[in-house]
Amino acid sequence: MELQKSGLLQIGLGGYSSSTILGANTRKYHGLLIAPLSAPAMRYLVLSKLDESIEVDGKEYNLYTNMCKNYISNGYQYLESFEKDYIPIFSYQVENIEIKKMVCMQYGKNTVCVLYKIRNQNHKIKLKLAPILNFRDFHQMQTNHDYCLEQEEINGRKVKVIVDENRNYPVYMNLSEGNYIPHEHDIFKNMYYIEEEKRGFFPEEDLAVAGRYEIEINPNEEKEISFVCSLEENIDEIHAKEVINQEIIRINELIFDSELIRNKDLSKNNQEREFVKDYIIAADNFVVERPSFGLHTIIAGYPWFLDWGRDSLIAFEGLLLKTKRYEIAKEVLLTCIRDVKYGLVPNRIFWI
Repeated sequence: MELQKSGLLQIGLGGYSSSTILGANTRKYHGLLIAPLSAPAMRYLVLSKLDESIEVDGKEYNLYTNMCKNYISNGYQYLESFEKDYIPIFSYQVENIEIKKMVCMQYGKNTVCVLYKIRNQNHKIKLKLAPILNFRDFHQMQTNHDYCLEQEEINGRKVKVIVDENRNYPVYMNLSEGNYIPHEHDIFKNMYYIEEEKRGFFPEEDLAVAGRYEIEINPNEEKEISFVCSLEENIDEIHAKEVINQEIIRINELIFDSELIRNKDLSKNNQEREFVKDYIIAADNFVVERPSFGLHTIIAGYPWFLDWGRDSLIAFEGLLLKTKRYEIAKEVLLTCIRDVKYGLVPNRIFWI
């Protein structure tokens, strides 16, 4: 396991959110919400992307970047900056309009939140958000696929979507304000995953555009707009800003409890503090819960791997002991023992 600034967000269940700095998905494993239907396994791509555009005086500016075989949309030209500390933050500028986008997952839930902070100037503008959905095993591809979407608008902004008759797993979306306009038979044809082609796999997939949200913003107005997509029904009670604050608090508590930077003058050790923070976040990504056991376990790697006893024990000290997560360490050992007991992995995992 290589220590690096984490390139994904995770929910502590094996699900995650991952893409590129430009927001263009280049792998079939990319998506805003990859949810484990039987945590930490059965990872399904639920929400592929959220495509944003700004309408100014009747002219539409696309902020999103998508790739097809011989075409790439140019939303990247409005991207002013990108940073990834606790969460990824994208900053866009269209004319004199500033848009900041933050993405965060709700820990312990199959939920992703996107918070937009918009500072408008002297135009009346309209923000449009188009959720691009899928519902497939993240190892598979929906090529030449005819999606069947059943949509139910609950309050004009909260929407329940059944994708391809998967009634046991409805997808919920909600926006803090604005209106939802459903689309009929709107398919994004042949999204191109260049990294899959490099691996020797077929690289094109069809996805479903369920509809779009529209939010009007007055001249010289500043707005915070919260979008939530989840397999949880109560998403109208979830607000992106609160989820972000809770996640920052959770990570800072992990840093504090590790005691790796305690009793030091942090103002003079900012570089060390940043290293410890990156280390704690990266280590935390691999620690997930296995609800069927009521225990924690360690994911061997993203995006492909699940929890393997041998990898768990190799990474055991660095992920759990150095960070002083002793109670979880006990649970991981119990998970390994249970796997051996029930023949899920060979006994040789304990020979190291």
